[in-house]
Amino acid sequence: MTGRGEASAVVVGASGGIGAAFEAALIEEGAFRVVHGFARSRGGSQHLELLDEASIAEAAGHIAKGPAPTLIIVATGLLHREGLAPEKALADLDPAWLAEIHAVNAIGPALIAKHFLPLMPKGGRGVFAALSARVGSIGDNRLGGWHGYRASKAALNMLVRNLAIEERRRNPGAIVVALHPGTVDTALSRPFQGNVPPGRLFDPERAALQLLDVIEELKVPDSGKLLDYEANEIPF
Repeated sequence: MTGRGEASAVVVGASGGIGAAFEAALIEEGAFRVVHGFARSRGGSQHLELLDEASIAEAAGHIAKGPAPTLIIVATGLLHREGLAPEKALADLDPAWLAEIHAVNAIGPALIAKHFLPLMPKGGRGVFAALSARVGSIGDNRLGGWHGYRASKAALNMLVRNLAIEERRRNPGAIVVALHPGTVDTALSRPFQGNVPPGRLFDPERAALQLLDVIEELKVPDSGKLLDYEANEIPF
């Protein structure tokens, strides 16, 4: 990332595998005056509860005290947890799990956008990027299954498109995108890595750098799109 020495960058989900890699890469590059890393597991001004709007607003207030952010990355996500895995069939649907996975994968990032996007400066280039997934593409879905995860990421993709349209009215230079990192070797994907083709399982550091390269090359016409780690557009 270049030319942003007087601005700040923000990573939400900075304690996760790819989120931590984003934060470390941005700090190492030194292109931003400040790099804010937020996570549920962190304390003080770096604490953020994704499902608590008051916590998100408090984090936004902390960012507002310093240089304005020109890069915001939401690197959060939920695919499974103890006792709950992606559904293989309709009979596996559980309403509580559907609500939880939509809250984390769609509602949380939307609330981040609600409070963080207005902090980006009007005029000039700014990027808001949320990690999504290829399986959230309706047009690319040929296997079915994983109902909650697919639907929640599809919801995120629609929110990104809506945010891009609205933000364009406030700041014509803003770019709002959803990014697919590929399969990354983290706790999120670990139970499902058996069928990943050779060379397609990325360590978090590589995944973060690949996406930062994509972000660096984004142009305003890319706003509202879902792009993969090679900057290829994935249909919604």
